[in-house]
Parts: sequence; structure tokens; C-alpha cells
Amino acid sequence: MRRWWTAAVTGALVALALTGCAPAGLDTDLTDDWPALAAAEAFVPEAGVCHLAVQDVGYLSAYNPVDCGESHRAETLYVGTLSGAAAERGTPPPAGSAGMRAARGQCDREVSKAVGADWRGGRLGVGVVFPSPAAWAGGARWFRCDVSETTSLDEPGVSLRQGTLRGALKGDSALAHRCFNPKLDGDDITEMRAVSCTAKHHAEFVGVYQAPDVSYAQFSEATLRTHKACRKLIAKYAAVPDDANVQYRAGTIFYHPYEQEWKDGNRGVQCFLWVSDRSLTRSMKGAGSKALPIR
Repeated sequence: MRRWWTAAVTGALVALALTGCAPAGLDTDLTDDWPALAAAEAFVPEAGVCHLAVQDVGYLSAYNPVDCGESHRAETLYVGTLSGAAAERGTPPPAGSAGMRAARGQCDREVSKAVGADWRGGRLGVGVVFPSPAAWAGGARWFRCDVSETTSLDEPGVSLRQGTLRGALKGDSALAHRCFNPKLDGDDITEMRAVSCTAKHHAEFVGVYQAPDVSYAQFSEATLRTHKACRKLIAKYAAVPDDANVQYRAGTIFYHPYEQEWKDGNRGVQCFLWVSDRSLTRSMKGAGSKALPIR
């Protein structure tokens, strides 16, 4: 009905203009009264919403966020924007690219800030989600930093949960890594079983070592350097002298990112102290030399 009304009025105005009999004060310009159309805005996802499933690509058709109080498997804690060469690409940044590493680094920082500590200090996983190729072609340059609760230190499976992960590693968090009993197969540690620090245990998480920006092969060949870095974290954590004797107070266990994670820019190595010849029944945090003597 509105289109018809507009057409009828237009016809009348044209007729008046042709006859030259337009009434005084009548505007016969058909273009100057129409408001300019607003520029199309590309879709940008929200931070602070949750998702039923973990996503690798941010397809708009699959964007159905839920309240974080409902059951979900992922939460968007930060949304950033790519710039520079990464934004000038014809397609979203692929795995291992400079754009992926830049986004990954930003996600690591922002997620750690949001959860209250380095996210690798707990049962958390972080994913970087880029727009779909079609959305990218339409001008979208955002990236999402999604975080999920994982099953265990050894099992990267995602748990169904309720509630936000903001502040998840603050205080006495159930998600934070603490004490463990390593399961051994010969000289290999096949599993780290989480236990209470007041129960008998042989290992404890002491912090995250940020490894240098080298290739995965170079990192893998430099295990001694990583063990030494973990010893420094043990000394700080347990409040013992940071000297050559730390290795005689406790052994070291470390977990490092998988190769693809490494290529994408994750350099966080999880370090643990390990006492194999006796059981511990308390946390070694700030315990000092008497609790962790040279042996």
C-alpha cells in the first residue's frame, strides 16, 4: 500500500511540473527530501556471552549465544579487531600465520586478565575464532577469544558447565592446578592425577614459563633449558634459594603446548615440582627450605 501511495503522488507531482502549474510553495524536487541510507554495518559478535558448542569458525548462521547461567561449553571473553597486514589479506588468517599469532597473543593476555591469572594455570582451554570466509570478504575483521573448561590436565575434552569463567582462577578456585600424583610408565609420565594438597601426593603446579620465540623443533631439543626455567619457578614458589641446589630439593615436570598450538603462538609451559622419594601432605607454596630440603 505504501509503494502504491508513493507512486500515485509521484505521478501527480510530475503532471503538475509538466503543466507549470505547481501551487506556490510546493517542492517539486523528488530527491532532496529522502534521507540518505545508512552504510551497511558488518556483524561483530559480543563478549560476555556463552555458546552451546565450541566453534572453530564464526559462521553467522551458527551464532546463537546463550546466557552464561545456562548450560554451555564455551564463553567469549574478548572480541578484538585485526589490523595491518593481517587485515589486508583476502581470507582469514590461517593456522600458524602472523595474523593468527597476533590474535592468539591478544587472546592469551585478555583471557588471563579476565580469569584472574595465567589461564594455563587451570583447567581451561582458549580458542581463537575468526569470521567465515564470506564474512571476511564482506569486511569483517574481528576475532573472538573463547574459553572453555577442560576435563583434566591430560584430557583436553570440554566440559559442559554453567556460570561465567570471569575470575575463574582467583582465590580458592576448583579449576586451578594444584597437587598431583604422576602415573609412571617406566621413565615416562603418562598421567597427572589431581588430588587434594592435604592428601599424599608427589607433584605440585608452580607456574607458567614463557618459552622463547623459537621453532617447535628448537624448543623440543632444549629440554634442559626448560627444566632450568621450571627450577626458577620452584624456587620462587617454595621460597627456597634460587641456586644450583634447587635440583636436589625437587625434580621438575613440565607440560608444553602441542606443535600446532606452538605454531599459533602459544609459548606457555606449565611447570611442576616433583618429589619422587617421599609423599607430601601439604602445599609447598612458601614452605621454605625445611619443607623442601636438599636431598
